[in-house]
Amino acid sequence: MYNWTDWQDHVTQFEDRYTESRNDDGTITHTPVEGEILQQGTPQSARNFNHMEDGISNAGELAALLAIGAIHRRQQIQDLSGDVLEVELTNSMEYPFNNSVKTVALAHPRNNLDYTVAAEVVECSGGSVGDIEVTEKLVNGFKIEHTGSAKKAKLKVFVKGGFY
Repeated sequence: MYNWTDWQDHVTQFEDRYTESRNDDGTITHTPVEGEILQQGTPQSARNFNHMEDGISNAGELAALLAIGAIHRRQQIQDLSGDVLEVELTNSMEYPFNNSVKTVALAHPRNNLDYTVAAEVVECSGGSVGDIEVTEKLVNGFKIEHTGSAKKAKLKVFVKGGFY
């Protein structure tokens, strides 16, 4: 914990008043003539200044840690939020054959493949959908298909994660 230093100005009766004396080597020495000290100032010392430097350094470290925490929170929120896509699969083959595979591009490319894809069937026609399979995941898209006999299947696809 940082202990605050209450800095005080050194206030004297006479400000900027000096006596002058000549030295043997030809130089002049000015000696302050303060008069009465009205307020004793805080000493300007290495101890006080180093204490201040420690406080500044600690504040900088704390600010950096808080910034890192904020970045991680933003990353977590971004990973929790996702994309919702509408995908329509079509199949022109007769069961048990199926050519419904479709490549889906992601609106927000991921940083890694650690993302999940979940699909919900909104409507279908011409048979049953069967299972929904996601394959060939890439950072910018994936392939999705159904395994059933449906000629058309409209899906709501939820993509979550993969940013960090």
